[in-house]
Amino acid sequence: MGVRHAREYADILKELTDAVGEIEGSYSFFEMEPEEWEGLGTEERHEVMEALADDVFYGLGERPVIEVGDSVITHNSKHHVIEVSQGDNVIRIIRLI
Repeated sequence: MGVRHAREYADILKELTDAVGEIEGSYSFFEMEPEEWEGLGTEERHEVMEALADDVFYGLGERPVIEVGDSVITHNSKHHVIEVSQGDNVIRIIRLI
């Protein structure tokens, strides 16, 4: 189902793909080993990150917090945003409206 949003899904997905692509070890979400990740080309890596972003978006509709690599992705429904945090720092905010 995903989270409620008023922006175009394609725009949200692009921003979320960029955000998860910056997370150290994000490929481990799919139980990939570092060697497998290193063996992928640029386009294949983008496809993996886009699939991850899509899974996270829809997963946040069921659970408001999802761990990816060394980060936490949170759906803040009060402020209509998705927050990507590392430790105590929010490193990216994706607006849903």
